Amino acid sequence: MTAVLETRGLSRSFGAIKAVDNVSFSLAKGELLAMIGPNGAGKSTCFNMLMGQLSPSAGEVFLNGQNIVGLKPRQIWRRGVGRTFQITSTYSSMTVIENVQMALVSHHGKTFSIWPFATDLYRDEALGFLTLVDMQAQADRHCAVLAYGDLKRLELAIALCHTPTLLLMDEPTSALDPRSTAKVEELIDQLKEKYTIVIVTHNMQQASRVSDLTAFFYEGVVVEMTKTEQLFTKPKEQKT
Repeated sequence: MTAVLETRGLSRSFGAIKAVDNVSFSLAKGELLAMIGPNGAGKSTCFNMLMGQLSPSAGEVFLNGQNIVGLKPRQIWRRGVGRTFQITSTYSSMTVIENVQMALVSHHGKTFSIWPFATDLYRDEALGFLTLVDMQAQADRHCAVLAYGDLKRLELAIALCHTPTLLLMDEPTSALDPRSTAKVEELIDQLKEKYTIVIVTHNMQQASRVSDLTAFFYEGVVVEMTKTEQLFTKPKEQKT
């Protein structure tokens, strides 16, 4: 079976500094990988190479068997990769549903010439995605008045608009209170049934709760990647 996501020898250097060194892993449909490790360990650099924000110094990234190294982020998005960011990015002057409709307009390849009528397009489809993240009741509220946890869920709905096969989530619960965190984690657990997911998180307890596999980064190297339960109960002994 072809892996949804595979990296082979993925590396990135900044001058003499190896931010990511020879990272290889493979994910099947429905698996969730959590990338954990201290600040500066290489998690975000590796994560950004998956979406094309950074080009690798060496190595390859395969999406559904096709090498995507060298493609621009929008080209990778078109091939079925959704992404959420640590800091949310929505149009605060628009309503919740209008933000999702705009994403659907882009997904369906409509031009800005239809902008005067954009709010009439794909409303039912947009409501479907908002229902998926339990935001349908806030569809007509302006984003400027939303709580941060609700913005996180809206951003996730936007990321799902082009029905990706791979979902990348950067610190999906950063700055959220415990109640909002629990809601987002519950949603992530539901999404695992349909999507392959990679998350970057500083929250090791979160990784233990939501992920199937965990990769522990240290100084640019994946020190250990294994089933999450094993990593947290019987971590690999390091040689001294």
